Amino acid sequence: MDLLSGTYLLAVLLACIVFQSGAQEKNYTVREELPENVLIGNLLKDLNLTLDPDVPLSSPLQFKLVYKTGDVPLVRVEENTGEIFTTANRIDREKLCSGIFSENRCFYEVEVAVLPDEVFRLVKIRFLIEDINDNAPLFPSTVINISIPENTAINSRYSVPSAIDPDIGVNGIQHYELLKPKTAPKRTFGSITNDQGQNVFGLDIIETPEGDKWPQLIVQQILDREQKDTYVMKIKVEDGGSPPRSSTAILQVTVTDVNDNRPVFKENDIEVSVPENAPVGTSVSQLHATDADLGSNAQIHFYFSNQISSLAKRLFAIDNTTGLITIREPLDREESPVHKLTVLASDGSSTPSRATVTVNVTDINDNVPSIDTRYIINPVNGTVLLSEKAPLNTKIALITVMDKDADLNGKVTCFTDHDVPFRLKPVFDNQFLLETATFLDYEATREYAIKIVASDSGKPPLNQSAMLLIKIKDENDNAPVFTQPIIGLSIPENNAPGTQLTKISATDADSGRNAEISYILGSDAPPIFNLDRRTGILTAVRKLDREKQDRYSFTVLAKDNGMPPLQTNATVTVSVLDQNDNSPAFTHNEYNFYVPENLPMYGTVGLITVTDADSGENAAVTLSILNGRDNFIIDPLTGVIRPNITFDREQQGSYTFQVKAVDGGRLQRSSTAKVTINVVDVNDNKPVFVIPASNYSYELVPTSASPGSVVTKVFAVDNDTGMNAELRYSIIGGNSRGLFTIDQLTGNITLKEKVITSDHGLHRLVIKVNDLGQPESLYTIALVHLFVNETVTNSSYVQELVRRNMETPVGQNVGDGEITPQTNDYVKIIIAIIAGTMTVILVIFVTALVRCRQTPRHKVVQKNKQSGEWVSPNQENRQIKKKKKKKKRSPKSLLLNFVTIEESKPDDPGHEHINGTLDIPVELEEQTMGKYNWATTPTTFKPDSPDLAKHYKSASPQPTFQIKPETPVPPKKHHVIQELPLDNTFVVGCDSLSKCSSGSSDPYSVSECSCQGGFKTPGPIHTRQKKNEIHIWRKDF
Repeated sequence: MDLLSGTYLLAVLLACIVFQSGAQEKNYTVREELPENVLIGNLLKDLNLTLDPDVPLSSPLQFKLVYKTGDVPLVRVEENTGEIFTTANRIDREKLCSGIFSENRCFYEVEVAVLPDEVFRLVKIRFLIEDINDNAPLFPSTVINISIPENTAINSRYSVPSAIDPDIGVNGIQHYELLKPKTAPKRTFGSITNDQGQNVFGLDIIETPEGDKWPQLIVQQILDREQKDTYVMKIKVEDGGSPPRSSTAILQVTVTDVNDNRPVFKENDIEVSVPENAPVGTSVSQLHATDADLGSNAQIHFYFSNQISSLAKRLFAIDNTTGLITIREPLDREESPVHKLTVLASDGSSTPSRATVTVNVTDINDNVPSIDTRYIINPVNGTVLLSEKAPLNTKIALITVMDKDADLNGKVTCFTDHDVPFRLKPVFDNQFLLETATFLDYEATREYAIKIVASDSGKPPLNQSAMLLIKIKDENDNAPVFTQPIIGLSIPENNAPGTQLTKISATDADSGRNAEISYILGSDAPPIFNLDRRTGILTAVRKLDREKQDRYSFTVLAKDNGMPPLQTNATVTVSVLDQNDNSPAFTHNEYNFYVPENLPMYGTVGLITVTDADSGENAAVTLSILNGRDNFIIDPLTGVIRPNITFDREQQGSYTFQVKAVDGGRLQRSSTAKVTINVVDVNDNKPVFVIPASNYSYELVPTSASPGSVVTKVFAVDNDTGMNAELRYSIIGGNSRGLFTIDQLTGNITLKEKVITSDHGLHRLVIKVNDLGQPESLYTIALVHLFVNETVTNSSYVQELVRRNMETPVGQNVGDGEITPQTNDYVKIIIAIIAGTMTVILVIFVTALVRCRQTPRHKVVQKNKQSGEWVSPNQENRQIKKKKKKKKRSPKSLLLNFVTIEESKPDDPGHEHINGTLDIPVELEEQTMGKYNWATTPTTFKPDSPDLAKHYKSASPQPTFQIKPETPVPPKKHHVIQELPLDNTFVVGCDSLSKCSSGSSDPYSVSECSCQGGFKTPGPIHTRQKKNEIHIWRKDF
């Protein structure tokens, strides 16, 4: 009850508002395409207007058609009688109500103001447009092809594309038929005449719930493709107009092979909602259809029926294979809120299945309210002139606000932004009358700029404003008054001399001579104009040239004949309209642009400036590229040139093409200019090493090389130009001793100092080449391996060193943690010494054990005393066989647990202390528990001994090795054992170490022994960490 009561009160309130505002509505019915001056109605009679004789009128009764400035009304109203007539602008229902197919919904509305204010009322007239049969129905094409399987049963139906008729109702499509031939049938190979086609086929019409008529072809006889595979007929469509209109098309039926099943849609009726701001490509609906056939007969083809509107075809697209409907163009709910899409699914031969997709376009607040100002008081140059004696409620204009959105988004409120002596009075929905609210005072305020604001109720709300200018006229009638204080004129240039521009007029409230007005040009008027003093006709006495001067502004005077005479003036503005008599002009005949080669695609290359002395459309210049469109694009309006490619100066250094400028004149004029784009090099190429060809190569540096000699050369190239290709070479690593230097320009690597013994071995130089490019220099690094030695006798070993060096980080000097060839020799010699020593000890131990078993105990004791300086066995040695079965105890001090090898050049700072360990077999450890003087063992060997020489040769002196007891392991040292080759062994042939002499003064001599025999110690010696150590002093290579 509350809702009903509220609705009732609102209706009563609106009715009261309409009544109080003097608003009325009147409906008329008019047929479209009526000729001019056909009487439609009479407002004076139809509105039952009667004048009260007791109410005086300030002016005669007047009917004024209120319409927007610039609109062309389709009807006219006689101001004195109120009669409504048609105009020369014909009413076309199909154009006026495009897309509306209900004859009760096409309206044309106008407003008429009944004046003066004493009897004012606003009348809204709604013309219902009746349709006439002015359009013939047309098929979508002149030839219609239909495929029908040969096994089609009699009375089967197949859809025929419908015709389209813009007319509605009875004037729309009413009938389809197959035409009979006017001549006897003729047989031809592969086809049959119309008469035979009519015997085989019939035509029926079905009507949809929406009122559309769809033709269907009926199979009346059994088809045999082998006997006849094509039938050609004529189909006619006819509307119901008087007289009827019709058209025909060729209907060609092709008999195809068997196709047993037609596609079946999963859903026949689908309704979806899509917001109107959905982007192009958005999926609307996914249709699914199945076909029980196999192979090509099961391939389903989706397409829109030709019954859907052209707007729907333009807005939506369907994937022929998948059936996915997407948005092709942006939607606009205000253009059409609902779209019905009829989708057909065909397998190529059978009757297509049909599904209907209803797309509801939901509204968003995307339309700003519009303000339509229709003046009741005619404005002068956009300004309403209102006398200061205007009474209250004087009607000035009809304000119509509209919002194309729906619901709250389309609900609009209208108001003025500040206090003015005017108000907006509601009359109809979204229509307001602007009228005076108080008396006007010319001396207080002479003009008003009223800002009218329209705001919708969306979130956020959208606003629109419009300015309405009102000037108050003074009632002081002592001076003449121009009807147009500002006279704006427009005349095309190149006019004929004496052309009349306008007639200037002024009024004077006085009478007699005081009202006689003379018109005079002001002192600022140019001599090209002339003004008739009596008539006020303004003429141009010479031809105007807009390019010389496009605007003239001067004053005209209206002077009465009173005494003393009073005069007033007005401003005349003459705008010279342009004619296309000038061609576009480029600022340069040839343009040269310079762009960096790394300019991205579609970046800005430059700006082409073109001018045209004309104006308006004649000066609207459009630019285009005549040649080179594949490489560049130009903005037709701004002249900005952008590349459609990526530049590579090394591939192409310049581009040349022509740019054409065309103006927008009716008779277009054009000109061309040459454009050359020069590609400027940027530093985008790193230097590339040519020499060395590989980081795995090496060069031999003879020890005899003299300082300053070139030992090798590096060479790099850069594809850039200029400073970007200027290269500089430097050594950034691997030259810690400063042995080598490089020429930064040529890349020649020279020996800086004399080669000494410590310099022997492999050196890895890290060579950097960088260009001088700006803003950032690019560089490349290469590795140069230099092997300092007399010759290369074992190239595979050097290659192995190079390979290992490649695994070493670039920041680490080559040789860290590695053993040089000389040191490798020393390690092998020491290992051979240890192996020989252990063999001797083992032989002594076995001999002593045998003698102890063969002689009495006192002889054994005496023998042991004599040889005590060599071996001193204890009780555990006598019972060694029994001890082997027991758990062995680790002796507290075993001399053979550790063997330390130290290179005796500690004073050389270029040597690095390297530790290593040697494992001794456990059996030897047990057998050598006795005291032993290790100083008597030979500890040095000549580097050119036969066994070692076949692996390494060096002219540098070899260091001395000493065998010492265990020494503590220095922290942070490398524990490395360089394994000797299996064939590099050392043989010891002494049965007693006491017979060997170690007193030779030659540090590289071997102690001579008179003993013979011995043993070899083949196989690798394994590393033992933290126990047995080898200390090696070696040089970095």
